[in-house]
Amino acid sequence: MKIKELIDQENKEIVIQGFVDNIRNLQYVQFVILRDKFDKVQITIEKEDENNKELVKIIDTLPLESTIKVTGKVVKNEKVKLNGLEIIPSKIEVTSTSDVELPIDLKNKDNTLRETRLDYRYLDLRRAENQLLFKCQSYIEQMMREYWYNNDYTEIHTPKISASSAESGAEMFKLDYFGQQACLSQSPQFYKQMTMASGFDKIFEIGPVFRAENSHTSYHATEIEMIDVEISWINSVEDVMKEEENWIKYFISKLKEKYGEEIKKYFNVEVSDVSMEFPKIKFEDAKKIIKEKYNFVSEKTDDLERKEEELICKYAKEKYNSDFVFITNFPYSARSFYVMKDEKGETQTYDLLFKGLEITSGAQREHRYDILKKQIIEKGIEPSLLQFYLDFFKYGCPPHGGFGVGMGRILMQIFEIDNIREATLIYRGPTRLNP
Repeated sequence: MKIKELIDQENKEIVIQGFVDNIRNLQYVQFVILRDKFDKVQITIEKEDENNKELVKIIDTLPLESTIKVTGKVVKNEKVKLNGLEIIPSKIEVTSTSDVELPIDLKNKDNTLRETRLDYRYLDLRRAENQLLFKCQSYIEQMMREYWYNNDYTEIHTPKISASSAESGAEMFKLDYFGQQACLSQSPQFYKQMTMASGFDKIFEIGPVFRAENSHTSYHATEIEMIDVEISWINSVEDVMKEEENWIKYFISKLKEKYGEEIKKYFNVEVSDVSMEFPKIKFEDAKKIIKEKYNFVSEKTDDLERKEEELICKYAKEKYNSDFVFITNFPYSARSFYVMKDEKGETQTYDLLFKGLEITSGAQREHRYDILKKQIIEKGIEPSLLQFYLDFFKYGCPPHGGFGVGMGRILMQIFEIDNIREATLIYRGPTRLNP
């Protein structure tokens, strides 16, 4: 039985298991706090009761974070602050014993360096806020899928070993593939587009991608859980943005409804209100706003740097009361060869920023063979290296577009976590391969 189920078990004999969260060993009584996930219950052992001698002996030498199996009676006690209940045990079985000295402080994470906590991630994850965080991640993915399945999407699974990179110029992890050079996939982009050429219409994938960037920022990782979406028969990039907005509104509102109060309790964060339309600002207009309103000028002329993302999100919050803002029409120099350009040469692309951080890159793709080949050459790539990809478009392909979203960044911004290392179950970075 789980601790949260005890409320309906008053005066009944139950069996329950969990971690020993705390022990108060007083003169006449022992109080043991048992924990499973982030629920807790008090076990009360009266020392003067002759029937409790063995139980007292067990608790006298039991280290915190050991696991026990308790048989006992659920009793209502309004003096117990946890939940107004306590368990009067008749039997305690120690199922595992912890070392007495813990390598990290589970009660206050600030008492242990982050890198040390990551070394002992299997212990760090026992903290209540981490239990909630990854429970919410699971629910977010469930609601994402619910939206997709309700809207006739097909889930796909693409290979993670590839002969070519989908991101020209980006670093990749190379490997020997039976004598051939291969790499770990940086993106399912090529295969997403292949399914559009195959007539799948609407697809999604949630899976790992790998970026061999020697970046040590708070928002980069070398292995990322990526969410990818692609849709066909679109009229413009506006269709892609609208679909992403509807999808985000769906899973954020569901999260707020189910876990909003717990998130507020453990993270002191209000889940974003997504009732309003997400504002859209052209890239060149965003640059002007940042310069004129905040007196900030970046050396980057074809992209936004981190500070600019924060400032334009501040502007969107003040003007539109939105935590989200689309930045559109990025310069072609900052985008890949497969994006579509309009007759004025503007790319049909966007980034979606959320609370000061880019979480999405999206675009209408170029689906016409001749133009796509021309753009590959413009980017300084030998077309023969991408012939397998170009072949997808030789036999007709619907107008299409899509986007990719990093799960770690979504969690960072929903929960206002300052580092992707904390928002990833097991983080991988340039200096971290363990645990």
